[in-house]
Amino acid sequence: MEDARPSRPGLRASDADRQRLVTALERHTTAGRLSLDEYTERVDQVFQARTQGELAALLHDLPDEDGPGEDHPGDAPAGARQLAFAFLLALLALVVIGIAVAAFR
Repeated sequence: MEDARPSRPGLRASDADRQRLVTALERHTTAGRLSLDEYTERVDQVFQARTQGELAALLHDLPDEDGPGEDHPGDAPAGARQLAFAFLLALLALVVIGIAVAAFR
């Protein structure tokens, strides 16, 4: 995962820099660190920022994304695992119902 924290504060921010930061803010909001109002406020500030330093200030009170307790790429969040399990269970039920209907025809 690419670090969303800008490394050279005085340089002008690019659209790619802004998008990385918005993506990081989305992950922090999903993790419950930011409310939706805080997320919206920070995203507005992202698009007003001119330098990488201004972007970095928007993450100053949030932990690094690779810190302890963070999901790592390839790790499915618990909600996604539960949703996948429910989907598979529903699919299995449809298969069983299909077999039962075909057997009684």
